[in-house]
Amino acid sequence: MKFGVLVFPGSNCDHDTFNVIESLLEQPVTFLWHASEDLQNVDAILVPGGFAYGDYLRTGALARFAPIMGSVKKFADAGGPVLGICNGFQILCESGLLPGALMRNAGQHYICKQVHLRTETNNSLFTHPLKEHEVLQMPIGHMEGNYFCDEATLAQLKSQDRIAFRYSTPAGEIIAPANPNGSLENIAGILSEGRNVLGMMPHPDRSSESILGSADGLKLFQALLSSSVLR
Repeated sequence: MKFGVLVFPGSNCDHDTFNVIESLLEQPVTFLWHASEDLQNVDAILVPGGFAYGDYLRTGALARFAPIMGSVKKFADAGGPVLGICNGFQILCESGLLPGALMRNAGQHYICKQVHLRTETNNSLFTHPLKEHEVLQMPIGHMEGNYFCDEATLAQLKSQDRIAFRYSTPAGEIIAPANPNGSLENIAGILSEGRNVLGMMPHPDRSSESILGSADGLKLFQALLSSSVLR
């Protein structure tokens, strides 16, 4: 399975993500430059964290106009798997591949720490091996991770089982103190209607080796790899 990692000016987790695929999954992987429209025949696309275009206008707002994103949208519309992490989640929302928006953290501060997130669905390419309500540990590092959408969108996400992860306690409780950024209903990650696009604020790329404090993030990449056999 060949993976592509998008690179924008300001991306700073592209090499972290590349390393997971190359060194841990031992799969072919290539960088995809923002100014190109060529996806190089990849089977899955990873949109990494960072500060695409410096986040000068609004997080992800400039990246949505990059030539590569037109190709990513066609790829996703055709059912291709796309995973957006942190800034990548913001870009996917700005590009219309996912609904809602990521606003400034409720506390108005940049947050970088380990969090726990509860698996809300295992009906996706990214979560199918996980148990429902399985709790994972991953780090976050963001200023705008406060997920918001209108009531109609939230109702649709719930009815279609498209909330992938919620911030929780280590025991899996969905309570306000476990919510690091004020995100609506503790939402940490959501799926597209086709269930082939996942956006999440926590970093599975930074939690794929135990030396980093947790290897739980590797489960998502392994799930995506095994899903290529299932499809």
